Formats: sequence, structure tokens, C-alpha cells
Amino acid sequence: MKLTIASRNPKSTKFPITLELEGTPETVKVQDVALAIEKKFPKYYPDRQRLTDLDKKALDADKTLAEAGIADGATIQFKDLGPQIGWRTVFLIEYGGPLLIHPIFYYASKLFYGADFQHSPMQTTVYYMCMAHFLKRELETLFVHRFSHGTMPFFNVFKNSGHYWLLSGINLAYWVYGPWYGAGKAASARSDVWLYGSLAVWVWAELSNLATHVTLRNLRPAGTRRRAIPFGYGFDLVSCPNYFFETIGWTVVCFLSTSWSAWLFNIVATGQMYVWAVKKHKNYKKEFKDYPRNRKAMFPFIA
Repeated sequence: MKLTIASRNPKSTKFPITLELEGTPETVKVQDVALAIEKKFPKYYPDRQRLTDLDKKALDADKTLAEAGIADGATIQFKDLGPQIGWRTVFLIEYGGPLLIHPIFYYASKLFYGADFQHSPMQTTVYYMCMAHFLKRELETLFVHRFSHGTMPFFNVFKNSGHYWLLSGINLAYWVYGPWYGAGKAASARSDVWLYGSLAVWVWAELSNLATHVTLRNLRPAGTRRRAIPFGYGFDLVSCPNYFFETIGWTVVCFLSTSWSAWLFNIVATGQMYVWAVKKHKNYKKEFKDYPRNRKAMFPFIA
């Protein structure tokens, strides 16, 4: 069978091209087309390609051409997405920043604040909470998460990392571990009930977040992009309980530290997670006609 591959960039000098593929629209997959383009232009590996029909509808790599509505002799539009980087690598870079930044501010007090001082129990607790959170995220990235999309544009890594490295890294570490919250300061005074109660709620939120990530992992067999309706702990009330539990965890850090820097990061992070949750919630309802109607996007009974 033959296909014409046209570029969505009118200035392209490499396209259009004609591909001859063995098989029929019923047997040839969209992924086979992507591999054929890569064979002709090695620079354009499949993850760098976006293939659409003439109506600019994206073609699913796992579907046959017939399932995608592409006939023999049809035209497929090609778009170069630019250099790509794996999502797993991006996550490791994002979460690795705070794991490096927090110990620097915590242990090198004289370098940043001009003097050594003893940290308060509140500061020490928040420090280990932050370190445990981001270590958990790194381990989840390596051993739990299965990504529906393998890559993202390379330059996005700088934007994504800035959120974690600056807001939850430098911003949070500098203001929470400073001498104004040091041992003996009124601003750092916390009762044992406040301290250990906060820690208990935080541990519950982190473990709940992990549980929802495991549920999502088990929905997608390794090496596939399969999507299914999630059920179980947390999912009875919202579509994205992982975001909800993460918000609870960071809200605990806010109340324990009482630092405006923690609130700043939490507000920005929660806002972004809510945007993602609404988008995923809409996609679930669009894709699955039997999706539970009583679920909210992120916040139980609210939104």
C-alpha cells in the first residue's frame, strides 16, 4: 500500500514523500508508518513525530490504519515535535533538585545565614518530611510509574524543573531552615501534640498517595498505553486522589512550619494539580460512557 506523508510546516523541503508499506490498512499500524519515516529520516524517531489525518486528528500509534480511518493512497500529516527527553528522566531531574538543595541549606547554615545555629524540632521534622517525600517520588519514578507518553519536548525540562528546584527547593529550604525558626525562637515553638499529630497526618497522606499510584500502575500492563477506569481506595470519590493526598501532605507542611514560602509552593502546586485533575476527569468521562457520575475531579464532594 502507498501513503503520502505531508509536513504541517509549509517551508519543509523534505516533504511530501511517498511511502510504500507491505500490507493493507487492516494490517499496517500507525506505528509502522512512524518507523518507516524514521528509516527514511533517522532524525525523526517515532517519539519525535506527531501524525494526524487531514482534519488534524492525532493518530493512535497502536491502531491499524483502517481503525484510524486511513485508506490506501491517503495523505497523513507529519509534524516534528523537536528533540525529546524521556518522562522518567524528567521526573528524576525534577525531584533530584530538592534532594540536593535541602541538605545544603540545612547543613550549611553559616554559608547562607552568616552564623551556625541549632535547628528547632520543627525545622528538623520538616527537613526529613521533605527529604522523604522527594525520595519517595524518585523511587516511584523508577519502580512504580508507567507512562502513557514516553517523552516530552527536551526544553520543557527546564520549565518543569524550575517549579521544583526554585519553589520547593531554594524558596522552601531558605525560609524554613533559617535562624528565625531556630531552637529557642518563639516562631518555632510547637507542642508535641502539634508536632507528632502533623507528622502522623503527613505519613497517612504520603502512604495514601503511594497507594493510588500503585492502583494506577496496575491498570496499565507494562509496555502498553492501555487506559481503564480506576477503582479502590480514594477513587470512589475523585478521579485523581493522588493529587488530593499530595495536597494534604503539603498542607501539613504549611501548618507545621507556618512559613509563607511553604504556602506559596502549596498554592501553586495545588493549582497546577487541579488543572491536570480537571483535564483527566473530563477525558475519563469522554472515553468511558459508564464512568461513575458521583466522582469529582480532585476534591471530594467539591470539585
